[in-house]
Amino acid sequence: MKQITYIDEVEIKNKIVLLRVDFNVSLNQNYTIADDARIQQSLPTIKHLLKNNNQLIILSHLGRPKGVDEKFSLKIVVKRLKQYLPSYPIVLAKTLEEVKTKKEPIIVLENIRFFPKEKDYSTIFAKKLSSLADVYVNDAFGVCHRSDTSIIGPPKFIPGYGGLLLKKELHMLDCIVKKPKKPIAAIIGGVKVSTKIGLLERLAKLVDYLIIGGGLANTFLSAQGYKIGKSYCDYETTQVANHFLAKQTSKKPYILLPKDVVVGENKESKQPEIVKIEDIPFNKSIFDIGPETTAEIGHILAQAKTIIWNGPVGYFENPSFRRGTDFIYYSIAHNNEAISILGGGDTLAAISKKEYLNKITHISTGGGAMLELIEKGTLPGIEALKR
Repeated sequence: MKQITYIDEVEIKNKIVLLRVDFNVSLNQNYTIADDARIQQSLPTIKHLLKNNNQLIILSHLGRPKGVDEKFSLKIVVKRLKQYLPSYPIVLAKTLEEVKTKKEPIIVLENIRFFPKEKDYSTIFAKKLSSLADVYVNDAFGVCHRSDTSIIGPPKFIPGYGGLLLKKELHMLDCIVKKPKKPIAAIIGGVKVSTKIGLLERLAKLVDYLIIGGGLANTFLSAQGYKIGKSYCDYETTQVANHFLAKQTSKKPYILLPKDVVVGENKESKQPEIVKIEDIPFNKSIFDIGPETTAEIGHILAQAKTIIWNGPVGYFENPSFRRGTDFIYYSIAHNNEAISILGGGDTLAAISKKEYLNKITHISTGGGAMLELIEKGTLPGIEALKR
């Protein structure tokens, strides 16, 4: 049976290593680094490879540049990396040709999405990347659900291995997909039903409690005939939402949609109002779950043995609308019996400055990858490494 070989299961020594990481760090409005957790989480793999006298050529993307855009240069990442690895010279190379001329132990290639054939898979570009190195290592779980050239291309031409972060991510998610402790509760936020329906259908077969929040819940409420005022709604998929609910005829999973909500005139509103879902004012929008819904979620999470959370349940950026999301976080953190896995950029942003982070079993570096792995059982980047 084909499987991944990880870098701690084989000796990689005196090699040139093409290392794909996910340094797509969150940025402030002035394009400085807001949170460097993704850099920190790949340090064990980088250090492991460096101690065996390997030269590293690091590949990563940053943001969603349309071609070359200096705002998304990896210069800031290189600067931060130097702080974590002060003993090693680190340089930035702007082209593949420039990479070949460098002798430093760590070479960071400029934002891989500056190269036009990264997003549009190219065998020629894959071969060019592969020609730079002896082996390829993927430690970028957060983009393993993509079929980008740097993710699936190099292992076709040079030996490919999994990094230590990738190993940790897959092991933790394996616990949930293959041998979860029951009862299982999943909290899914987000916006569009169209992008989450496959996941919801998979979770409906896997979990005991399915809690739907955020903009996603608005579409389900609208599908059930509730008037949701000016709230966001993916009206094109209300039929899809209705069809999903109609299929859940058994008592498992118990699907929880908001019973009461916090509304406001807009996202910046300082005067939130708690209303039942049948009483939502026509001129206001839903921005959080209400106390009755929160209490029911608390009861579910207190008895869960496995918890999956992806997506806040309210507009947490405004303190007036973050109580529901905060309550869910603290409920998970205080359940000492449960295996808890959290993921997704917005979820991580909502909890990044919180206490008790050590009480969470695993904080995934990849929201989309995490959900797609649960939904489909594998990812393109994982399949590319199997041999």
